[in-house]
Amino acid sequence: MGTHVVTVSGFSVRLTLDTVAMVLILNMAGVSTSVAVGLRDRDAPADDCLAVIDGPGLGAAGLVECTDCDPACDRDGIGTADGMCVFRVAVCLNQGTSECAAAPLRRVRVRPRRMDIDVPVPDDFPPGAPLCGRSSTVVVPTRRGGRKPGKRRVRVAVVAGGAGGPRRRARETVELRCLPRPPDEACPASGEETREACAARDPLRQLFFGDLHIHTAYSFDAWVFDVRTTPRDAYRFARGEALSLPPLDAEGRGTQVLRLERPLDFAAVTDHSEFLGEVDVCTTPGTPGFESASCETFRAGGDAAQNTVGVATISPDPMRLADVCGTDGSDCIAPATSVWQRTLDAAEAAYDRSATCAFTTFAAYEYTANTSVSTLHRNVIFRTDRVPPVPVSYIEEPTPQGLWAALRGTCLEAGTGCDALAIPHNSNESNGNMFEVEYPGAASIAEEREQAAQRAAIEPLMEVYQHKGDSECMNGLSGILGATDELCDFEKRPRVPFQDCGDGTGAGGVAGTGCFSRRDFLRGALLAGMAEAERLDVNPFRLGVVGGTDTHNGTPGAVEEADFIGHRGGTDDTAEKRLGSATRRSGPTFSPGGLTAIWAEENTRASLFDALRRREVYATSGPRIAVRFFGGAALDPGLCDDPGQLAKAYETGVPMGATLPAGEAVPRFLVTALADPGTVARPGALLERLQIVKLWIDGAGEARQAVFDVAGSAIGAATVDPATCAPQGPGSSALCAVWDDPTFEPTRPAAYYARVIENPTCRWNAHACNALPPESRPAGCDDPEIPRTVQERAWTSPIWYEPGGAS
Repeated sequence: MGTHVVTVSGFSVRLTLDTVAMVLILNMAGVSTSVAVGLRDRDAPADDCLAVIDGPGLGAAGLVECTDCDPACDRDGIGTADGMCVFRVAVCLNQGTSECAAAPLRRVRVRPRRMDIDVPVPDDFPPGAPLCGRSSTVVVPTRRGGRKPGKRRVRVAVVAGGAGGPRRRARETVELRCLPRPPDEACPASGEETREACAARDPLRQLFFGDLHIHTAYSFDAWVFDVRTTPRDAYRFARGEALSLPPLDAEGRGTQVLRLERPLDFAAVTDHSEFLGEVDVCTTPGTPGFESASCETFRAGGDAAQNTVGVATISPDPMRLADVCGTDGSDCIAPATSVWQRTLDAAEAAYDRSATCAFTTFAAYEYTANTSVSTLHRNVIFRTDRVPPVPVSYIEEPTPQGLWAALRGTCLEAGTGCDALAIPHNSNESNGNMFEVEYPGAASIAEEREQAAQRAAIEPLMEVYQHKGDSECMNGLSGILGATDELCDFEKRPRVPFQDCGDGTGAGGVAGTGCFSRRDFLRGALLAGMAEAERLDVNPFRLGVVGGTDTHNGTPGAVEEADFIGHRGGTDDTAEKRLGSATRRSGPTFSPGGLTAIWAEENTRASLFDALRRREVYATSGPRIAVRFFGGAALDPGLCDDPGQLAKAYETGVPMGATLPAGEAVPRFLVTALADPGTVARPGALLERLQIVKLWIDGAGEARQAVFDVAGSAIGAATVDPATCAPQGPGSSALCAVWDDPTFEPTRPAAYYARVIENPTCRWNAHACNALPPESRPAGCDDPEIPRTVQERAWTSPIWYEPGGAS
């Protein structure tokens, strides 16, 4: 037994513990939304919400039952029965939400079995001010050597009111039970989900749309610009609930309200791993480091605050802020672990494990490397809730190779059932560094091959589009032979003067400076990978594609051009800021971003993740265009009119993301697209054309590209009036083509992907300018370099042809 005293936000908390008891650390954490979930789930009456015990799996009866080594509830990260279950719970007090009638607290007592926590509450504790415990572990052992269930109860009693008002009492009790694993019953397979079977499952796969790139107030560069959205808020928004956003009013509440017209099917909050602890310390009064100079600058907000913290991501030898985290950085480890757990709990609370399978979340984070001011960011997505105790950050591992090694050590090879992949994004800002062909420390071809294989296994995808631009292709760069592709000018953020990195690399892309490389874009990376596959028999850049928003407002899926109200808090929270002027380029060159589309059997973590890994996924610039892409010499040329098209395509060909069998005859491709239907109030646009893009290495070793129109109407036949946004001209609601490659060389490697182009529509800035009186329109509305129309699109993951059978 031991006694510890923790002072947080003026509250002195005494904890008396034994070796198997729960640890609760109560602190002022702005996570009242977690309690709202618990209240709704448990239907607590309005006068009994002064105290709430919340946690994953909490049922209506205040009971959580878990079987030892069940990954859905036993959070010990051990894939075998060990005689105990590890639960996650939190205690929240005095919740001032719409469901609760808060009152000043007078006395609080938390009584888990054989443990007391006394919380002296000041008389002036304001009604509605949330006092929430960080989600913490409760260890419950089984009894009699694993033959009988073990149990623990968590009880909270609160006295509120008085001093001239009515006195109120509230009590909450939760019982946690750990059931023994039956002797004849094995633990679930490593990495296997425990959940109800989906009512809707299709072996020919269904289409799901979502966003895998979302930031909330836990990210340093969101909080400093007045974003207060939590991960739970972000997941609610993704499911269709309204969200209040900056500008903030005098009470710190958002004054703009946004809601998705169509909820998403899946989402992953990817807050920056680098400063989870620093943000928590600097925004939680009473923590060590809260009064530091760096935290004072951080709380002041704006660019200075962002730079004070974020500068560490630029250095090749990064260090944490000593006045915030201590000289060795250790003071930020526990807060980071706690914030990570809150993120995991939010994902678990939003994940639909019922047979409805309406919404899927992923445990995830962003690894944010800006080495030499070039973007080397990755989003790390986990298959299940078996994850490392704290995410790997640039501070600990300042190279991509270090990140991959850490993921292997803490997840992929840890024996806990953990599985993960990393998704590079914004390679358009990397100055040739993201997909540089390099093998640090390798002394032989065999060692290079091993590094290439490890990279390919961990990074099977890239984010081809998001609000900071397109990373598919760029005209004017050296090293790729082929005709100019006018559609490569889509959503580019120019740099003046224009510089070509050639075969080398540069710096400055994060700041919008430095050179562009062909390897900054999908086509150049794919070609570099095929060239390496010829040399090593391993392709390090066998990349499928996804899309995302990179929202820093916590608004996943907010991609409608007509509704765009920014993605970066106070930096673009008004039309004037977004439109900017002739001298302020960043605002007008941003876009709402894109979506990820996944073909999977069902809407579960396992099914969606497996589709991501096999690359049966694609990206859109926002619309929900449905695209299928298959390849195979045996595909029937009449498939477009065949009612059994899909089953035959899977039977005789391979889907997007796969590789054609070596030695095949001339490959044939099936591509189909359905236009986004939109909504009754806002119908989607018609389709202009289908294209297949071919990339190959010719007999002279040169990288080549070609674009083939395979279906659709003539270019320019449809238009849109930017003054009214009224569409004009022909288009198609559905397109299909079966296409044979007329330039096929059986001895040369190639990659093919489909691109679907919509008819022109109004870009977000046209909608914004049209909504303003002429005399109030900023200079950006008249800037001829800012396009007022856009041709939205979708890009599929490639299908590869490799005569040598590279892995």
